Amino acid sequence: MPGITRRAAPGLVSEEDVSTVIATSKVVGDGSAIDAGAVRRPLRAGGVAEIVPRHVAIIMDGNGRWAKSRGLPRIAGHREGSRAVRRTVEAAIRSGVSWLTIYAFSSENWRRPAGEITDLTGLLRRYLRSEIAELKQSGVRLRFIGDRLRFDSDIQHDLAAAERDTEANARLNLTIALSYGARAEIAAAARAALEAVRAGCLDAGNLGEEAFASFLATAGMPDPDLIIRTSGEQRLSNFLLWQAAYAELVFLDVFWPDFDHHHFNAALAEFSRRERRFGARND
Repeated sequence: MPGITRRAAPGLVSEEDVSTVIATSKVVGDGSAIDAGAVRRPLRAGGVAEIVPRHVAIIMDGNGRWAKSRGLPRIAGHREGSRAVRRTVEAAIRSGVSWLTIYAFSSENWRRPAGEITDLTGLLRRYLRSEIAELKQSGVRLRFIGDRLRFDSDIQHDLAAAERDTEANARLNLTIALSYGARAEIAAAARAALEAVRAGCLDAGNLGEEAFASFLATAGMPDPDLIIRTSGEQRLSNFLLWQAAYAELVFLDVFWPDFDHHHFNAALAEFSRRERRFGARND
């Protein structure tokens, strides 16, 4: 069963990184700003400073392969993957991350066999009805991005209710991408911007990056500072393509159902080692 690789390929976090982070995973400090998307906090061990990303996004990959490696049906992998979501939310809160976005169901996932779609939507129903109360109590605010109209009406109702019931929370902003595709999002934003121009609400000459971003599904959210992908695959798979322009990418050779706070903290430690220049020079 793949875990974090001992000899990491380019872009992969190594087993040694995980071991180091296990010993120094708690962060404390004043949260002073480093850049628009990170804070510097001293680690308890040795007082070494760690830069904590404001917004972490995760491509949760490997549920099916996790199940196959154990001779289990794919739905078993998806069920175990939902438990990994809970662990990750807890890890994000403990680490001081303010925004967490997870890629739960892509627009392309609708092409999967009908039986698997039924299993996945059934699991989504159970998640919404069993986890929302605990998330609300934990101070988590839920948002959903993607084409929710493709889901049955009862799921659409539960999505709206979850957003409404948690909208006052501010400890962690959890965004779940469902029936989401970044190209479709960008195309929809372009249509909305064009309509705003036609309606006289927007001068086409003033349609810059910031104005265009206001038409995206993520309007009002900071761009992700760190994007994690599990299972060893190294691609974005149509996830947050506009928003990921300056995100740091970390790829982990671990199937999503096995993902835990050690892997999360290892990715944060790798982020802390990166030098983010946003196209500028520091010399």
